[in-house]
Amino acid sequence: MSADEHMTDSPREIIGSSPKTCQIIRMGSRLGQSHCPVLILGESGTGKELVARMIHDSQPKRPFVVIDCAAMVGSLVESELFGHVKGSFTGAANNKTGLIEAANGGTAFFDEIGEMPLDLQTKLLRVIQEKQFRPVGSLIPRKSSFRVIAATNRDLKYEVEKGRFRADLYYRLGVVTLRLPPLRERREDIPPLVQHFLRKYRADYSLSGEVLDLFQSYDWPGNVRQLENCVQHMVAVNSGPVIHTTDLPSALINFQHGRRSNGAAMAATADGGTRLPASLNAPAGNSPILPLVEIEKQAILNALLYTRGDRMAAAMMLGIGRTTLYRKLKEYNMGSDKDKD
Repeated sequence: MSADEHMTDSPREIIGSSPKTCQIIRMGSRLGQSHCPVLILGESGTGKELVARMIHDSQPKRPFVVIDCAAMVGSLVESELFGHVKGSFTGAANNKTGLIEAANGGTAFFDEIGEMPLDLQTKLLRVIQEKQFRPVGSLIPRKSSFRVIAATNRDLKYEVEKGRFRADLYYRLGVVTLRLPPLRERREDIPPLVQHFLRKYRADYSLSGEVLDLFQSYDWPGNVRQLENCVQHMVAVNSGPVIHTTDLPSALINFQHGRRSNGAAMAATADGGTRLPASLNAPAGNSPILPLVEIEKQAILNALLYTRGDRMAAAMMLGIGRTTLYRKLKEYNMGSDKDKD
């Protein structure tokens, strides 16, 4: 992958007018006027890269280079980061510019910095401090000065305590820390986000009141990314112009059924009694309700089957980040033998 594929200067819009969203926009605008390192914290799908681009966009003509730390595995990682000179290893037929050099004069966005291996953390710290690096196979240092914006869904303080993240790099990155709230903490942003995604995928469609009410009640574990994927799914399966609950993806259908069951149970006990619906009194072995873990495992399996094993596409369908999907596969022992090595 070439450095140019990681670069963009396209402005993007942050949707929402909740107090927390407005605070993020104001802070991003202020940070755009400085060059200090910024550490963006938040769950998967909260828009960390979008906020990084917003901070960078005050100087849009300068390069914005995305460095995916979760993908830093294998023998060619250093070549990807620092470049290499011709003949430095088998297959190095030409000189190559690395991502660190491509970011010179602009912004380097280290996505999922918490996934970076310790040996590379050491080299990154040296680059940030000295503003120079050496391509693989070269003895001559080169200069690269760039602004650092990093993002992670991990608790880096905890990672430092466990020895999985360098304390000196953590303090170097976190000059300013920006925490992005999950969607469940800014539900008032859901309607404008839905309208934005409807315009993006099908301008003449709208949601029924029941669907919008369900959206406002759901916790959105995949955050804004999951909401967008949900709207895209519903537009794809519906002939329009109004989208109904019958068009919901499986995660929200399960949530809807659970909410109805809870509502029935509450109605049955509203008079102070302990009477429950018959379905809730059924033996556990015959219960129609699957544990959440089983529902999640089945959803992952269905997504992988549908995408024929394409994990990136499966993660997008599920509304979660790629690293989250990898972690779930490992947790549920669903990965390949290669993943387990």
